[in-house]
Amino acid sequence: MAWWLFKTEPDTYGIDDLQREGVSPWEGIRNYQARNRLRDEIQCGDQVFIYHSSCKVPAIVGLAEVVQAAYPDPTQFDPASPYHDGKSDPQAPRWLRVDVAYRGHAGTPLTLQAVKTDPALAHLELVNRSRLSIQSVDEAAARHILDLLAPLTRHT
Repeated sequence: MAWWLFKTEPDTYGIDDLQREGVSPWEGIRNYQARNRLRDEIQCGDQVFIYHSSCKVPAIVGLAEVVQAAYPDPTQFDPASPYHDGKSDPQAPRWLRVDVAYRGHAGTPLTLQAVKTDPALAHLELVNRSRLSIQSVDEAAARHILDLLAPLTRHT
């Protein structure tokens, strides 16, 4: 099992939306490094911190779990979708997505400011490569984040 941080804009799709749906495709990834992680590294059972970005207080707000490994994102072929990619070939899809299941809300969201000032988290991609939408989180940092999110309202 690995740990990840998935970024989302809460005005578009947030932790409350994921809770309401229970399981959702994580679509719209249009960055090659993030796509490669979906394809090559992320597996069923991996744990995901949900991070709200592009909002008043960016923060890690909850937890999800990958329940479906990478598969072609059909929005790339839909001309009506904001994620349409006219250059993507259905025989060799360019973009992938995974399905994630809601696992809980943070008792106390962990703000970006708190992450940046915590020496145990200073090495995270969230601090050093903040624009990447899918980020790796090492085991020690994940355990520390879980402690900081407590009490985490968990659902399985």
